[in-house]
Amino acid sequence: MTTLSAPSAPSPAVRRTALRTGLLLGALAAPASMGVSGPSLALPDAAHALAVGPGAAAWLMTAFGLGMAVGTPLLSATAGRRHGPAGVIRAAAVLVVLGALLVLLAPGLPLAIAGRALEAAGAAGLNVAAFQLAGRDRSGRTPGLVAIGSAVGGTAGLFVGAAAAGAFGWRAALALPLLSLPFLRPALRLAGAEAVRDDRSPRTRGLPVDILRDRRFLAATGLMLALSTVNFVLLYAAPRRVAALTGWSAVETGAASSVAALAGALLSWQLVRAAPRLGPVRLRVLLALGSAGALALAVAAPWPVAVLIGSGTSALVTAGGQGLLTGAATEGLPPARHGLAIGLFNLAFLIGVAAGPAIASSLGSL
Repeated sequence: MTTLSAPSAPSPAVRRTALRTGLLLGALAAPASMGVSGPSLALPDAAHALAVGPGAAAWLMTAFGLGMAVGTPLLSATAGRRHGPAGVIRAAAVLVVLGALLVLLAPGLPLAIAGRALEAAGAAGLNVAAFQLAGRDRSGRTPGLVAIGSAVGGTAGLFVGAAAAGAFGWRAALALPLLSLPFLRPALRLAGAEAVRDDRSPRTRGLPVDILRDRRFLAATGLMLALSTVNFVLLYAAPRRVAALTGWSAVETGAASSVAALAGALLSWQLVRAAPRLGPVRLRVLLALGSAGALALAVAAPWPVAVLIGSGTSALVTAGGQGLLTGAATEGLPPARHGLAIGLFNLAFLIGVAAGPAIASSLGSL
């Protein structure tokens, strides 16, 4: 797979271009992840202001996950098929703005939930477009930066959301995807430049049967689903085990767990850089073993530091894998199918996002 290995090292100019592009697209994608974690600490205030119970207020979180799961394939298959990444970005930006307005102005919980779902569909579209544009870099460096930006956004969202709620009220913590808007214009310029090349390639239409039959797509997507599921099992369960082992408060446990996850996400760049030397087979083995080892540490280690190392390792292989496997998922497909394939690949990641906490909750404390 050329995504995971390169015949020669890129030139300094190519590396600088990839760095600039990756940072731009990572900044475009990061607020989507902030939307997942940002409202967590503001939910009690939201419940009080909307005169509902904590369980009902939790739908403000659930609706975002459902909106992202629906928005990912929908925008990939509609706006993306007809207009490419630029169309996805425009449609997604409209949904983010409309959803945020509903959240900011809603007099009650039902409209706030609807706003969160719309906002999430738009955030998912921006995330998909970022990976579609990054996927043109077959070295994996640009997708790696986007994956790191997304992971950092999810970790930082907890603190950004708390700060926004403290400064502007609880509704601000529910509208963090609006932070993508300053990056729309440069992202659209980038998408426009790529569209010139895409216009020379024939487009295919119809159901993604060819994608779902492609072995390389299925292998990359299946591994991504496994990495994501384990990561979000640990994101939910590892802090509880650390608290049980240490007796730390929720704030202390949350801070330690966030630092571990953030460190893992940032260190994943070293994995991206090492990927060409490792080769595709060894890299896939490393990703799988890293995820399995992280899960084993979190389940069996009697020391809180080891549990945190497991959580950080899972974040490392998940962020690195999301970047490196994005291109691998499209390796055997014609260019006209790459956008939809990347959307489906990211849908597998989001299934892991949703399934991980549910599995951890059903199994009880690790």
